[in-house]
Amino acid sequence: MPAAKSKLETPAALGFRMPAEWEPQAAVWFSWPHNHATWPGQFRPIPDVFAEIVAQVSRFEAVRINCAAKLQPRAKRLCAAAGADLTRVTFYNHPTNDAWCRDHGPIFVKRTRTGEVAVTDWVHNAWGGKYPPYDLDNEIPPSIARKLKLRRFENDMVLEGGSLDVNGEGLLLTSEQCLLNKNRNPDLTRTQIEQNLRDYLGVQQVLWLGEGIVGDDTDGHIDDMTRFFRADGIITCVEPNRRDANHRPLAENLERLRSFRTPAGKKFEIVALPMPRPFGFRGQRVPASYANFLIINGAVLVPQFRQKQRDAEARAIIGHCFKDRAIIPIDCHHLIWGLGTLHCISQQQPA
Repeated sequence: MPAAKSKLETPAALGFRMPAEWEPQAAVWFSWPHNHATWPGQFRPIPDVFAEIVAQVSRFEAVRINCAAKLQPRAKRLCAAAGADLTRVTFYNHPTNDAWCRDHGPIFVKRTRTGEVAVTDWVHNAWGGKYPPYDLDNEIPPSIARKLKLRRFENDMVLEGGSLDVNGEGLLLTSEQCLLNKNRNPDLTRTQIEQNLRDYLGVQQVLWLGEGIVGDDTDGHIDDMTRFFRADGIITCVEPNRRDANHRPLAENLERLRSFRTPAGKKFEIVALPMPRPFGFRGQRVPASYANFLIINGAVLVPQFRQKQRDAEARAIIGHCFKDRAIIPIDCHHLIWGLGTLHCISQQQPA
């Protein structure tokens, strides 16, 4: 499909918007893990973790997986062994460099008037050029658009799905540390970046937070700290321990959130979410966060880090925000060594 070439042809001008994650989904996309360097020395359990996640999502909706043909037989066996409903799981021969579908996959938009779903295709540069090569990952959005015969809107701005969150009603959350980082779009101003987000994702207002959490190699992705749980409700990470490096940036973000107003001029309901106790591998702290949950049809998958009390507290808080959905805990102890968990590996496709 041809890319949009003028402002009159942008998704927003044509009536498209990015739905909130809690809106009905046709499927969740994953990219099958195969890059051992992503989980140095600890790759062995990762395919089984992915298979478990696929199995859980397949209980509620379709699963679509980017996976090179040579990797598919084993991937299918693992998913079957994990109990996945294979009638709802489709593998696509789309080779990737890595497994972070939230960031290299398409950001889907939907046309309000007709219900048409389309793909927005941004540039992926592996979080500021940190992890080359990323040529195969950049081909995922056009490959999905071709396979599903969806309209594709191409934009030459660097953007990752994990760097933003929307409420489906015109608001978008992001961070200055990521979107204003010179390793992404050094030639674009804040104003130009905001205009791209408005034109391509159908939002009206961008809400900026500051810095992200410690250990996050994505330079402050929003899905590791602050998420919408309804149009006027925000769940955000806090770190009460003043000696912890996350205390200051998360406290500053909380103050910003308290100053934000809805389009109607009201304060947001803000729900505080605790951080896990800090931990790491090989002396490197990992960006473990309960905010990296994944909303699907009828359920929310919540990362767990083998911290019984805090894991349970996080499940309870998230469950309170999503009273009408099942809360499904997923052990992400191994997965986080790749510096991301449930939201980072997935990308929802709206129904």
